[in-house]
Amino acid sequence: MKYHNKNILLLNLVPLYAILLFTFGCASQSGENAADDGWVDLFNGKDLSGWKQVNGNAPYKVVDGAIVGTTITDSPNSFLATDKEYGDFILEFEVMLENEINSGVQFRSISDPAINNGRVHGYQFELDPSDRMWTGGIYDEARRGWLYPLSLNPGAGTAFKKGEWNSARIEAIGNQIRTWINGIPVASLVDSVTPEGIIALQVHSIGNEEDAGKEIKWRNIRIKTTEPAHKEGHNAFVVNLVPNTLTEQEKEQGWRLLWDGQSTEGWRGAHKERFPEQGWKIKNGELSVEESGGGESVNGGDIVTEEEFSAFDLQLLFRLTEGANSGIKYFVTEKENVQNASAIGLEYQLLDDEKHPDAKMGRNGNRTLASLYDLKTAEKNKRFLKPVGEWNHARLLVKPDNKVEHWLNGIKVLEYERGSEEFRQLVSISKYRDLENFGMAEKGHILLQDHGNAVSFRSIKIRELE
Repeated sequence: MKYHNKNILLLNLVPLYAILLFTFGCASQSGENAADDGWVDLFNGKDLSGWKQVNGNAPYKVVDGAIVGTTITDSPNSFLATDKEYGDFILEFEVMLENEINSGVQFRSISDPAINNGRVHGYQFELDPSDRMWTGGIYDEARRGWLYPLSLNPGAGTAFKKGEWNSARIEAIGNQIRTWINGIPVASLVDSVTPEGIIALQVHSIGNEEDAGKEIKWRNIRIKTTEPAHKEGHNAFVVNLVPNTLTEQEKEQGWRLLWDGQSTEGWRGAHKERFPEQGWKIKNGELSVEESGGGESVNGGDIVTEEEFSAFDLQLLFRLTEGANSGIKYFVTEKENVQNASAIGLEYQLLDDEKHPDAKMGRNGNRTLASLYDLKTAEKNKRFLKPVGEWNHARLLVKPDNKVEHWLNGIKVLEYERGSEEFRQLVSISKYRDLENFGMAEKGHILLQDHGNAVSFRSIKIRELE
């Protein structure tokens, strides 16, 4: 009887144990899925399965659960790449640099033997332990150069910690790319050149033997490709390279298009009631002044905004032709009586510095590209200049306290204060010295200049400041 009862007890316990085991297993599996939420590890922590070296000779190995890349002499940039390509995703990883060696993580990048001998090119999440502190900026490796330098978001530069493990995040969703470092928003880029590609870990080439043997470490590399979504709280300056468009993020920041990309709405000829009937054309989303031999305002003439502005942030893309001269003027009031000449205003100079003679006129280069024309010279770095014939990005920031900044391709090249002693002295020795209160209007139109040379504009946008 006792034996029989024991069997009954065992039979009753078996299904109970199975139920508990099944319930615990489901709960455990559910918790794992909730924690992972579609994340997939790209690195197993043990070996380099799923990765392959595509450029360079710098060695990669696994040490204590991390991928370690080591610099060597006589090698170009080296890349350890995923054996798969990825389109829309969120990528997270940890990285440590214990030295001043530059590095990066490629994403949506290409390594094709048929293109430039297979050299890796495409978007790069910058790893910059130097005093420049541009970690998290976006560089276009072996292609267009800097797309998002951290000069556009300098406060994020201190987020990276040299000699410590840092948490990084890349969100590539549609044409919108955003980066984070240690929970701090860094770069926000809108671009559609490469919609998918490999992910790769870079060991940068070195020029000095004493830099050999330095290490870059990565660990906890994971990706989410199922329903990726942008993390909230990213409000950095947006670099939007898709012509004549605004993202929701830009709209939230107060930006609006100053030219719609297809009509003359909002613009008219300077000192005129209507838009010029000749000399300007709109085609393929570009607003272009036509070549007329280099004479100032002898064809269509300058165009101005119908609105007037006081404090604002203006940006646009411009493309010069060889030897071209033009300008972006601001605080244009049209009060001066000009005949066959450009309307009067402060000017962000647009010029082919190599081919146009105006570059050698004025004083100390104050008529060169991005300068405050005939007043103050822009301090440019050739690395951030696009060649004539390519699109360059101009930004003009006029603050409510009359402080003004000229930017070129994401780099501030000039600053001054309207009404300051420096400004008055500059005006006193310029071609504007006889104009009363030159550049001091409370508000004015924005002008695009017809200087007789072919120049194109697009993605003209503005936000007013208070």
